[in-house]
Amino acid sequence: MRKLLIPFFALLGVVLLDQAAKVWAISYLADRLSVEVLGDFLMLTLVFNEGGAMGTNFGSPAYYLISSLLILLILMYYIYSHRDNHPVTVPLALICGGAIGNIIDRVRFGKVVDFLDVDFFNISFVGIEIQRWWTFNIADAVISCSIVYLLARIIFFPAERSQQHLDPADVDAS
Repeated sequence: MRKLLIPFFALLGVVLLDQAAKVWAISYLADRLSVEVLGDFLMLTLVFNEGGAMGTNFGSPAYYLISSLLILLILMYYIYSHRDNHPVTVPLALICGGAIGNIIDRVRFGKVVDFLDVDFFNISFVGIEIQRWWTFNIADAVISCSIVYLLARIIFFPAERSQQHLDPADVDAS
């Protein structure tokens, strides 16, 4: 169980930071349209998102709550069963922490509290035009960064992944 302490504290840290930031955002931004932090590039704008990431809306808020809970259970089982592999379990725990932060919002408000409003760049792809990035929160940012890290790990370090599954007795000592 000691091997689960680092992933647990990573998860807990994300939940606490995310929820504290959302409490602050609700109290500070409730009666403001937007607050410029770095001009138009970074603004704080309070938005309540009933749908999913990046403005998706595949169903009711209950759909997003149930699917989040199912994915959370799967990830937590994976973390437990691979607890020796911190380079994988810690980012998965960060994803779980972000998911829990958003689940708390869905249970409390029926929607997710978003407030980070960033204008990275315009996107024009297959008829989709995005002039400004979607408003998001700390949980979303942690989930996204952790997924990018895990994908980079899979793409750039595939040999390391296969080495973890080798039995030390099978490796030639020459």
